[in-house]
Amino acid sequence: MDKELAKTDKRYREGLLKKIFNHLLVALLIALSWLPFWILFGISDFFYLILRFVVKYRYRVITENLKFAFPEKPEAEISKITNRFYRHFADVFVETIKAYSITEKQIKKRVAIKGMDLVNECYHKGINIVILAMHHNNWEWGSFTQRETNYTGLMIYDPIRGNQAFEKFLVKYRTRWGGMCVPVHKSARTIIELNRIGNPVALWLGADQTPPASSKFWTIFLNREAPFFTGPEKIAIKTNQPVFFHHTRKTGRGKYEINFIPLVENPRELGPNEILLRYVHKMEEIIRAEPEYYLWSHRRWKHQRPEGTPLTV
Repeated sequence: MDKELAKTDKRYREGLLKKIFNHLLVALLIALSWLPFWILFGISDFFYLILRFVVKYRYRVITENLKFAFPEKPEAEISKITNRFYRHFADVFVETIKAYSITEKQIKKRVAIKGMDLVNECYHKGINIVILAMHHNNWEWGSFTQRETNYTGLMIYDPIRGNQAFEKFLVKYRTRWGGMCVPVHKSARTIIELNRIGNPVALWLGADQTPPASSKFWTIFLNREAPFFTGPEKIAIKTNQPVFFHHTRKTGRGKYEINFIPLVENPRELGPNEILLRYVHKMEEIIRAEPEYYLWSHRRWKHQRPEGTPLTV
């Protein structure tokens, strides 16, 4: 946790009792991570029942998002997708915990990687790249792909508010295969420094997160107006960095295939907003094919487009 950030923004401050509780909770997560998969998936089955039928975790948000995204689907099909989402969400929860202690041998059995040869071609040319990911399937295990490249992977993230212990937990399991976790407010400084010393960088972004309503780029995403961060496109065009799409496909319970798909080879050849539109359209294609694996519990469409901000389609 950046102490300076805590000084300037009270949302990141942590009282003593809360700090003790957070450390105890993270200690529990670490202990759980050492359990074998068959026990963890048993916990997931129980967790699914609690989330779906007892707590009804963000049920209204999930069903509303699905109904807007798929207005053509009958209520019964929306209900089936909702149930599958809860089951998958519970699995991703225990898989994320397991990321802390999973061995290289275990994860190699569960994660297949494709398209890394194209990524490494860029590295051997000394070219920086941008990798755009999304919150579909298990996005956390994607950090393992850093084992397959010499790039310095920069995973940009928002610091966690008021929970230093969990942020350390998250950063540790994301960086254990190489690469760096960089808070968003330090990302530009870090990129400049790495470029100065001539270290090729792969900038990794989960670019489907929700930016402020003041974002200058709004488009239609799954039948609703939504803003997107413009930073990835600005970086790619300014430096003419190739852009890859990080696609994770589920092949079985706790098993995935990660594919690096070239999205844009020469960003400067494209018109304004074209990179972001390609990214959005690719996400929609994947989500429509496998809707139950997207993060529907996220309040992705919580903002209204400000008056005067254009809608790009």
